[in-house]
Amino acid sequence: MEVISLKLDVFEGPLDLLLHLIQQLEIDIYDIPIAAVTEQYMNFIHAMKTLELEVAGEYLVMAATLMSIKSQMLLPKPELEFDYDDEEGEDPREALVQQLLEYRKYKYAASVLSEKEEERSLFYTKAPMDLSEYEDELLPLPKNQLNTIDLFLALHDVLQRKKRNKPIETTVTTETITVDQKVSEIGQRLAELSESEGLPLESFFIKYTKDEMITTFMALLELMKKGQASATQEETYAPILIFKGAVV
Repeated sequence: MEVISLKLDVFEGPLDLLLHLIQQLEIDIYDIPIAAVTEQYMNFIHAMKTLELEVAGEYLVMAATLMSIKSQMLLPKPELEFDYDDEEGEDPREALVQQLLEYRKYKYAASVLSEKEEERSLFYTKAPMDLSEYEDELLPLPKNQLNTIDLFLALHDVLQRKKRNKPIETTVTTETITVDQKVSEIGQRLAELSESEGLPLESFFIKYTKDEMITTFMALLELMKKGQASATQEETYAPILIFKGAVV
């Protein structure tokens, strides 16, 4: 049997009409006065006589349901004795109330989604562009060579290990050393080495103060930039060695 959906004015079915009547009459959906709602609903059904009744079958089914509930509400209830006062019989309106609550919930969700759809229609999008030609080409490092990030992580590792073995000095002192002075100091130590000799990174730290570590780190970067020093690491987690001269 083909199911026909009829939309009358703003109503999309009998539940929509019932919900409209409940709101119009300003009644509690959990305590529907069936007699009043049925009367209003039947008035609407009579008005539909000018339309094709064969397409309004779902409205007639709801009318029959309302009449059935109304008749059950009018039937005299037998007086029964219960052991407690809160016991009540089954309310014939309960199934209808649950249907109306579910319908109201989904109708509200549909209205929210409709608003979101309307808002989204105001957005303009475009396909993603290929920006690969603008990317900087990063050449792979030679074997055993390090970048500045590797050196920074190594310095951080030195600091952490020193914390475990020896407290960092926190005494305030006015004696400071500049980056240029540190560059000269490290350069002199490296100049005394042969081409194959290297000094461990840790050997350039004496007091392990914050100022000393920052100054040493900046000095090493400056020497590497000038090609007067290089850092190598034979394998992952192996000690970092500082050699004089640039990487060959």
